[in-house]
Amino acid sequence: MKFQEGDAVMHWVYGLGKIIRKEERELFGKIVLYFAVQINDLTVWVPVDDQLDERLRVPTSEAGFKKLAAILSAPGEPLPDDRNERRVILSDMLRDGRAESLCRVVRSLATYKQKPKSLNDNDVAVMKRAHTALLAEWGLALSITPGQAEDQLQRLLNSES
Repeated sequence: MKFQEGDAVMHWVYGLGKIIRKEERELFGKIVLYFAVQINDLTVWVPVDDQLDERLRVPTSEAGFKKLAAILSAPGEPLPDDRNERRVILSDMLRDGRAESLCRVVRSLATYKQKPKSLNDNDVAVMKRAHTALLAEWGLALSITPGQAEDQLQRLLNSES
């Protein structure tokens, strides 16, 4: 088993958390092993099954984050003006839960919001979710405060080539 109690993990939807325990629970008459993952004030039960690698991952290392700086300082991927198309694209980008994907979404939305049209409610919610998860993972990887991670992120976003 790849994860243990006490490990920091990235949940594909909720972001950075910590495995607080393993527990067997009965669901529909079947006993299933779960990880209880504490994410801020939320506890998420993640089944330990063949899809565990899609739900949880090891946080990105310091070296990995240094490589991600290139995504954040590069021009963002163009996003369509149609809000429904944009919502689908952003959702697809975030589906794998990787740090690279979080960076791509943050970079692309930061570029898009510079257009005359502002972000809609979904764009704002997606940006907040990706931004929060990215900063939490960044702080853990580099052993810095969220404020320091935010400063570094803003510097990279503002240094767009």
